[in-house]
Amino acid sequence: MQSQGPNVTDHIKSDAVQTDIARIRDGFEAGGYVANTHIATAVYLAQMLDKPILVEGPPGVGKTELAKATAAHLGRDLIRLQCYEGLDEAKALYEWKYGKQLLYTQVLKDKLVDLLAGTRGLDQAMERLHAFDDTFFSPEFLEPRPLLKALQVAEGCVLLVDEVDKSDHEFEAFLLEILSDFQVSIPEIGTVAATVKPVVFLTSNNTREVGDALKRRCLHLYIAFPDQALEMRIIEKRVPGVSASLLAQLVAFVQELRTKTIKKLPAVSETIDWARALLLLHATELDDAMVRNTLNLLLKFEDDIDSVETEVPGMVRRAKESAVGAVPGAR
Repeated sequence: MQSQGPNVTDHIKSDAVQTDIARIRDGFEAGGYVANTHIATAVYLAQMLDKPILVEGPPGVGKTELAKATAAHLGRDLIRLQCYEGLDEAKALYEWKYGKQLLYTQVLKDKLVDLLAGTRGLDQAMERLHAFDDTFFSPEFLEPRPLLKALQVAEGCVLLVDEVDKSDHEFEAFLLEILSDFQVSIPEIGTVAATVKPVVFLTSNNTREVGDALKRRCLHLYIAFPDQALEMRIIEKRVPGVSASLLAQLVAFVQELRTKTIKKLPAVSETIDWARALLLLHATELDDAMVRNTLNLLLKFEDDIDSVETEVPGMVRRAKESAVGAVPGAR
């Protein structure tokens, strides 16, 4: 039997999906985050499939901002867990309110005579006291940390596990239950499951390789440095007021700077800072002196600044030539 081609219903469904993805992209841009279709598609799929997104890429390309933009677009709270070496359950999931437990112990001690009134024998007294033991490890005495908070938000939230590559392998393994089932086991209380599953972002700067088990549970999204056209759109959105000519020049300069052999390549966030600085200095175009005086906004190591400084005149000239082609009428 000859197979049927896509029918009208398939096209309608496909159009609806593309409309949803475009709505995410446009919603991000309205909030100040310029995303391409690839990024918007990943966010759409994460919502539809209830899967976390592992976002990798160089520092400063907008990985953390993507989670913030998603929270703003969905109208949900953003709960952020900043990872670091030595991070454990007590800081990430929950801990007990020891001060409150001690206060309760004191109250219990003061009322001990009243509580034991009418009991006969040690066994009956212990049975009555055991009824109060469970109170010490009830939700009332539990201090939720970011991971548990994210599961408890009734209307759902966006959970950001930032720089997961800085955490230990043990903590990475601990995350697996939450990422797989959106639930966590607390020995004294039981299993806490999310009523509404959070949208989860994990970011990594690739300081170490994230484990396969974690990757299997996530959609993967790599955000690279943007090309010149996309970076111009980003700066135009984030730094309104920069002239088209200066915008094209400063982005072209940064794009060439990223081709150099230096310790730390300038991130998009640093391009934004530089654009704001040039606007504050009332610059209308790049010139050698101004670039040298503000180069520290782009480069964070003195060795990098020293290695690039001699090349500034040529880079400024090429940035201006590039701007002429990028912006009609630019000189």
